[in-house]
Amino acid sequence: MKRLLDLIVAVSLLLLLSPLIGGIAVLVRIYMGSPIVFAQIRPGLHGCPFRIYKFRTMSDRRDPAGELLPDAERLTGFGKLMRRFSLDELPQLFNVLKGELSLVGPRPLLMEYLPLYSAAQARRHDVKPGITGWAQVNGRNAISWEDKFKYDIWYVDHYSFWLDVKILWLTGLKVLRSEGVSQTGHVTMEKFKGCRGEGE
Repeated sequence: MKRLLDLIVAVSLLLLLSPLIGGIAVLVRIYMGSPIVFAQIRPGLHGCPFRIYKFRTMSDRRDPAGELLPDAERLTGFGKLMRRFSLDELPQLFNVLKGELSLVGPRPLLMEYLPLYSAAQARRHDVKPGITGWAQVNGRNAISWEDKFKYDIWYVDHYSFWLDVKILWLTGLKVLRSEGVSQTGHVTMEKFKGCRGEGE
């Protein structure tokens, strides 16, 4: 049922939003150049790596030494607008079609975080990662890492078809209200440096 829901919703959204997706692609090309889509390796089910897709929201601005400037300085005005309404996430519908992502599940974080998780926190990889999740509808990026992992693990223990439907509905409301887009003082969230969770 979960995979069927993923396919039905992903295909429907891609068809319905194809003009919007095409328009965003054109605007990204105009404002930020190529590539239009940002791809990065993230951990999927059981930590297996896959390539996640997003629309680019940052420029390639560099300092005199050739190093990329901090994220806050490279995030463009158009990129901020896309992040505010989660439009940069739309290419991940193709990840859903490929079976690498679910619509609902713990958000896939960075590969470098894998060795930093406690045994309890690592359980977030017991289910397929998602475009949205229980942590996203309970604070998104505005909550602490500890709370985010607690919500992720709660989802692993309680997920169901109807919970996924509820989370999708709440996600729509969160996006419309532009809530929890980032932590104070950060483009998204502070970098995860490891924390001791429950159940170690």
